[in-house]
Amino acid sequence: AGTVRQAGEEWLMRKAGAYMPGVHEVIVATVKPTILTDRRAVHLRALRTFTDEYGVQRRAGEEWLLTIKECETHIQDVHEEVINASLDIIALSRAQYCVVRNPWDDQGKPQMGRLELRRGELSFFLRPGEELVGGRILDVVVLGADEALLLRATQPFKDGDKDRTPGDRWTVVGPCEYVPPVELEIVKRYKAIPLDETEGIYVRNIKSGAIEMVIGRTYLLGPDEELWEKPLSEDVETLLATASNDTKGLDMSKVKADARPTARDKTRVVSVRTPHNSAIQVYDFRKKTSRVVWGPGLVMLGPDEQFTVLSLSGGKPKKQGQIKSLSMSLGPDFMTDIIVVETSDHARLQIQLSYNWKFDVGSRSVEDASSIFQVPDFVGDACKAIASRVRAAVAASSFDDFHRHSADIIRAAVFGKDERGHVRDVFLFPSNKLAITNIDIQSVEPVDQRTKDALSYSV
Repeated sequence: AGTVRQAGEEWLMRKAGAYMPGVHEVIVATVKPTILTDRRAVHLRALRTFTDEYGVQRRAGEEWLLTIKECETHIQDVHEEVINASLDIIALSRAQYCVVRNPWDDQGKPQMGRLELRRGELSFFLRPGEELVGGRILDVVVLGADEALLLRATQPFKDGDKDRTPGDRWTVVGPCEYVPPVELEIVKRYKAIPLDETEGIYVRNIKSGAIEMVIGRTYLLGPDEELWEKPLSEDVETLLATASNDTKGLDMSKVKADARPTARDKTRVVSVRTPHNSAIQVYDFRKKTSRVVWGPGLVMLGPDEQFTVLSLSGGKPKKQGQIKSLSMSLGPDFMTDIIVVETSDHARLQIQLSYNWKFDVGSRSVEDASSIFQVPDFVGDACKAIASRVRAAVAASSFDDFHRHSADIIRAAVFGKDERGHVRDVFLFPSNKLAITNIDIQSVEPVDQRTKDALSYSV
């Protein structure tokens, strides 16, 4: 054709018909055309600077796409390299979108580092250098009437009529469809929390740090709010998780050391039902005040409130800290104790006594509420006081006299006598209004062998 060729040069013959190679030519390969469709494109790269078949000058290393808009079939040139001979189209429906990194501008130049949002209905090919963020197509966020999105701006942009700056937080509340712009991130998607009259949550404002209690209504967190977890002591957690926790309390000696309380939702308001004929005291550490809820009732702890945990003596004889309880029983009830006494003639006896008791709080006034919790361990305090009186009375009596008149001696020692010499009916503790109404001597047993022999002789 009159074209001067250099040794080693390669070229492509595109004319239809037969071709007879010259004596200085070698056929390297027969190139078949690539067929392009609406859903298929070819990704090419220039091996050297040249002008392609379509009259466009390509620089060495440049990459471009050929679609059906340029041609229906393409035959690879000797200066071209096929990166992807079957590049599929990306099709977005109305309910889909994607984010493209390094998009091309209108002049065909890649914008490195930028992000571009593309929403359906739309179909396109990824140009060289472009990539899908996350490598996938995303669905449009559809929010229900009880749902919201918490958003945070990562770049400055204009959101409708509002200017957003990096770090701004706001919410989008349903029902709606939402496609997040590239200048923000979705912190979380959450639902409104429905609450009954006896249910609540703790909400903390992340800007001011203030904590409030929301009760009895459906609540949707604001952009500057979060659920707050209320901490409780290990004893309270154990008592709340124990179904048998009532006015009798919980015997801590029977609780396994490795037993762990059932996990509770710490963001929910702590609520405890006050049993009938009992009381629960709650202390507010912020206001430095306490309140008492009489049973039957419901206690709901505020953010700064904690239960007053009762640590009572238990067992026979009484030992401190055996029983833990949240509620104080008002009685009438009974408690049993074992004490060791010694008579004036040195006979040692073990006596098991049962006391009937109640709190004298008929009016249930504010004064009554503050007084019944004055003594932390009313069981241990009462048993010690009674045991002291009984030991003193027995120490002043001989064994023979005590053996004959044990009931009268003990009742007179505990209840005391009035001006006329009659035994009183009640032993009252003024500090907490605890009243001992009766004493039952369940058993009297000698401790040492000498006392046992003396008892056998008297019998």
